[in-house]
Amino acid sequence: MKNDHVYISVLHYPALNKNGKWIVTSFTTLDFHDIARPARTYELGGYFIVQPLEAQQFVIQEQIKYWREGFGSKFNPIRSEAGNLVRLATSLTEVIEEIEKEKGQKPKLIATSAKRYPQTVSYKEMREELESDKSPHLILMGTGWGMPEELVESCDYILEPILGPGDWNHLSVRNASAIILDRLFGINR
Repeated sequence: MKNDHVYISVLHYPALNKNGKWIVTSFTTLDFHDIARPARTYELGGYFIVQPLEAQQFVIQEQIKYWREGFGSKFNPIRSEAGNLVRLATSLTEVIEEIEKEKGQKPKLIATSAKRYPQTVSYKEMREELESDKSPHLILMGTGWGMPEELVESCDYILEPILGPGDWNHLSVRNASAIILDRLFGINR
C-alpha cells in the first residue's frame, strides 16, 4: 500500500464541548465505514478509533468483528477489506505506542482544526512532507467541538482549515476526513 506510513485517528477523547470543557463524545456507526473506506481508497496504514468508554468500546468491537469475521465479511467483502483497517484504542497514547511497535518509531502527529494556528501548514506542504518522508505520520481528527488547543498545539503539524466561500466550516468528522484525505492523496489535486 502506497501510503501505509500514514494513519488516521478519530478522537472521541479528548474532545471539547461548546463551552470548551473536556468531554468524551459518542461513537456513531457511520464513522466506522465512512472513514475506513476513504482510508482504504487512499491506501493508509490504518484507522484508529479512540474511545475510552467500555460500553462504546463494546459497540465498536462488535462492528469490527462483524466486518472481519462475521456475516459482513462474506456478504460484502469490499467493505470488509476497508473494515480490516479499523482498530480500537482507549487513548491517543495507545495509538502512538501501537504505531511505534509496528513501524519502529513514533509517528509525527498531524492535527486538524477548523481554526488557523500560527504553525498551520498548507495541504501542498503536507503532501510534499508525506511524499518525501516515509516515517510514520498520524492524522488526528477531532469530534464534538474539536480537540483541546493544548493537544493541537503539541502536534508536529497543523493542517489548514477546510474553507468554503463563506465563513461557515462546521463539517462532520466523516466529511472532513474524506476531504482531507483527498487533498493529501488524491490524484486530482
